[in-house]
Amino acid sequence: MDSKTVGVHKPHAVCIPSPFQSHIKAMLKFAKLLHWKGFHITFVNTEFNHQRFLQSGGLDSLNGLPDFHFKTIPDNLPPSNSNATQDIHSLSDSILKNLLAPFSDLLLKLNSAASHFNIPVTCVISDGFLPFTVTAAQELGVPIVMLFTISACSLMGFMQFPSLRDKGFTPLKDESYLTNGYLETVIDWIPGMRDIRMRDLPTMVRATDPNDALFKLIFEAAKRAPEASAIVVHTFDAFEQEVLAALFPMFRHIYAIGPHQLLLNQLPNHSLKSIGYSLWKEETECLNWLNSKAPNSVVYVNFGSLTVLTPQQLNEFAWGLANSNHLFLWIIRPDLVVGESAILPPEFVIDTKERGLIASWCPQEEVLNHSSIGGFLTHCGWNSILESVCAGVPMLCWPVSGDQHTNCRYTCNEWGIGMEIDNDVKREELEKILREFMEGDKCQKMRKKVVEWKRLAEAASEPHGSSSMNLNNLVNEVLLSKG
Repeated sequence: MDSKTVGVHKPHAVCIPSPFQSHIKAMLKFAKLLHWKGFHITFVNTEFNHQRFLQSGGLDSLNGLPDFHFKTIPDNLPPSNSNATQDIHSLSDSILKNLLAPFSDLLLKLNSAASHFNIPVTCVISDGFLPFTVTAAQELGVPIVMLFTISACSLMGFMQFPSLRDKGFTPLKDESYLTNGYLETVIDWIPGMRDIRMRDLPTMVRATDPNDALFKLIFEAAKRAPEASAIVVHTFDAFEQEVLAALFPMFRHIYAIGPHQLLLNQLPNHSLKSIGYSLWKEETECLNWLNSKAPNSVVYVNFGSLTVLTPQQLNEFAWGLANSNHLFLWIIRPDLVVGESAILPPEFVIDTKERGLIASWCPQEEVLNHSSIGGFLTHCGWNSILESVCAGVPMLCWPVSGDQHTNCRYTCNEWGIGMEIDNDVKREELEKILREFMEGDKCQKMRKKVVEWKRLAEAASEPHGSSSMNLNNLVNEVLLSKG
């Protein structure tokens, strides 16, 4: 497609992610896909995250191109450590209360500046958890697409929150409900999802305070999403067929478009490759270390950008890894341990110096695609799961919060590509499950299964595959539609 197909000017998409690493990464990849489809892109980060990108990638890293540029809006939060993730509850509160006005102002400024270059804003692509953008797009009179950078099964879980509240399932009466077996309650009326327990739903369902900012944000997002011109889910049709079919009647248009990286891989060498996705500086030395290791011999451990551990959990993971005698690459962010720096026991460091490597952040997709990686110990964030599937790597799942429990349930029970670790992690149990995960019969079954899913993901991303066709349909039916 080129700009001639839409009259005088290029279509202009303003893309705004939720201000968290995984959401920004998925939105940036999606924005690159739209840019390739002929769209002028304005990508909007918070001022705080924009500075973090410059810090991790260098001062020129966001220079972009004349038709792909970056703008910022304030998040109205007090200053905080620039190398750490901001508090999720404070950010949720700010999303609900503070971001509509600066975002609407930015859209108006872009429109007025655009009149000189004939590129007015023609659509907004928003993270699904930024409900204020629906109002801003409606005021401007342009289509709004909500991109959910999560699985379809998690989206279905989130969309049930109003019904769960109306039926008295949430919020919980008090904390005792977390330990009295209540979370084992089966919810048997969710369309397209079978045998789902309360504990398998996104963890915001466990809130005890109805005024909790994150709880309120989920409700607002579930309420506003059906108003959007279209919904995009970062998945592919074959992976979540049943639940996608059940979501279909809930929205005007819904498109499964993913995995984004495989779609980007289809493009000829494009000029945006140099724009990275990481809020942390990536250490690439670990790739040299992996080069010297045998195929499928290394356990890759990364709990994502938000999860925090207690010092006790850090210790149990450390000794479970050490005692399994498997090689490992472990990513320990500067802010991984709650309230303090992540200090590993000196005996552990000595014991594993020949077998393990610790890094503070890494290019995860390159690591997962390295032949030496045999398994991924993950928190079950959605980007991590899709990246693992695309690399054909099975998962050892330790879900912590948000949508991770839903993702874990599907990874282990529906897709057959993962094993779950008990939330109360113990070194003996971890040692045992790691051995089974890397060496046992189940390991071979999971490896075979994940390669099957990888092939289906690749097929979906080919020029006539379902995700490529869905992207074309989104562009033609919604973003360029005059109706």
